Amino acid sequence: MVASPTGDEVLVSAAWSAISRGTERLVFSGLTDPCHRERMRSPMQVGEFPFPVKYGYCSVGEVIAGPERLVGRHVFVFHPHQDRFLASLEAVTVIPDALPPRRATLAANMETALNTIWDSGAGPGDRIVIVGAGLVGLLVTYLAARLPGTEVTAIDPNPARRAVVERFGARYRDTALPGPDADVVIHASATAEGLETALACCATEATLVEASWYGDAAVTVRLGGAFHAKRLRVVSSQVGAVPLERRARWSRRRRLAKALDLLADDRLDALITHEVNFSQLPERMEAILDGAPDAVATVIRY
Repeated sequence: MVASPTGDEVLVSAAWSAISRGTERLVFSGLTDPCHRERMRSPMQVGEFPFPVKYGYCSVGEVIAGPERLVGRHVFVFHPHQDRFLASLEAVTVIPDALPPRRATLAANMETALNTIWDSGAGPGDRIVIVGAGLVGLLVTYLAARLPGTEVTAIDPNPARRAVVERFGARYRDTALPGPDADVVIHASATAEGLETALACCATEATLVEASWYGDAAVTVRLGGAFHAKRLRVVSSQVGAVPLERRARWSRRRRLAKALDLLADDRLDALITHEVNFSQLPERMEAILDGAPDAVATVIRY
């Protein structure tokens, strides 16, 4: 039973939430290093690491009690998977009327992709390579291909990714490019092999953005060969902080609002490949986190 909202709260009836598979898989398998315990808390997490905890941060629902101006509106909330919950007024972001609530569950991942583009410094005309066409990699591909004059290539060994990559206006490859000619490379496969591929795609003095997060796993990468001679720059991107030159102006609320605006494209529905009923989630969660070959994003239907 959820209590009635106070004056600065709303009661939300969830309609959809999205599973952020990479992060939630790491949480599910156990973050054992104490250094992660605060860093990786979701905003409304219940419990302490390691698993089990109540986790998740991509919930969309209808306000059913609270201020009159919000009742009946759909909102995005960084809340774990739950059918009804209380949230503070500051924690909810109203979804634009033109954006379907189901697609709005991708907002947190779109915010990550936007920050990755900012960290990369990518601009018009650049040759941009994205290694790893999972959900974040595909959203980065979508944004990069919208920059004027860019030549965007997404690399992923899974041929099922070709259709959506090309729908976004980019080229698809299942292996590395024939020559290292990229101005900007973004790595989003969360594998050491993918990181090697990303380094191999970098032209001289290119920027490589590491958008993957590996949890407790050690990652080996070879920095010999041409790495130093090409004067490559490796940048870590993490959505918790935006680049310094944007930090004073881009609040978390502004970034989330922009992420929701950027989702107003019907092509992005192709990224939601699976649905599961909330009642079925306990028995299906492990299989969802393992990921089927054709899976990109899985949403929970309430």
